[in-house]
Amino acid sequence: MNIIFTKMHGLGNDFVVINGIDQTINLTPEQIRFMSDRQFGIGFDQLLLVEKSDVEDTDFRYRIFNSDGGEVEQCGNGARCFAHFVRNENLTDKKEIAVITKNGRLILNVEDNGNVTVDMGAPILEPAQIPFIANAGNEDKAENVQQKSYSIQINQQNIEIGAVSMGNPHAVVIVDDTQSADVEKLGKAIQESSYFPNSVNVGFMQVIDRQNIKLRVYERGVGETQACGTGACAAVVAGIVQGLLDSKVDVNLLGGNLSISWAGDTNPVMMSGPTATVFKGMISL
Repeated sequence: MNIIFTKMHGLGNDFVVINGIDQTINLTPEQIRFMSDRQFGIGFDQLLLVEKSDVEDTDFRYRIFNSDGGEVEQCGNGARCFAHFVRNENLTDKKEIAVITKNGRLILNVEDNGNVTVDMGAPILEPAQIPFIANAGNEDKAENVQQKSYSIQINQQNIEIGAVSMGNPHAVVIVDDTQSADVEKLGKAIQESSYFPNSVNVGFMQVIDRQNIKLRVYERGVGETQACGTGACAAVVAGIVQGLLDSKVDVNLLGGNLSISWAGDTNPVMMSGPTATVFKGMISL
């Protein structure tokens, strides 16, 4: 089976994007893992699949697979790449593109300057819906109710986190310095804990001032990435909920900057940033 693909990235968070409309695509987790291998395959953080939508008022189905082969609900950097891909491949000439994901509907807006702004929807803060079990392992503790932040026990340490879903679950840890944060060890431990039954993406946020943060993200099924769009959204939401940030924030990730805004309550989180096409190719599986 020969598959035509495009390699893209959003701030270094890299993707293989496949047109599943003009070619038949039915990949197994093993094939995705092979393709994601940076020594023997193409190499990517996520694989994005463009399919026809069978949902009214949407232009495409947007599917996301992590490098471990598992399908996930959401990817913000990928959504921006998706928008440029479908336009570059002449699948649409729209500047406002509606897509359906595993988690629901997204609106992608291609700006005149080339950036893509994504309406990421309203954040979910209710623990059960994230899902997040605040009292995991200690049911006699406080009820699993919504709070501004939560104390969880990881490796016999109390870690303070914000818990947010942006269509996928996120734990946000505030650190003094992202450069010295133990991202891999602590990120993996939080992911594997019983607090998050569907695992979790873990963000390490350094607050510079009320309009600027630094962020590193340890993603489910991937590890640390150069950038994470939903992670940036979740970090800003957690910072606003805790009273640390204003409604519009520049997020400095390893791969570059994203602009995130949220007016609070049930308003959607808006994310804006650039994308780039690296190369096109064909792989034989």
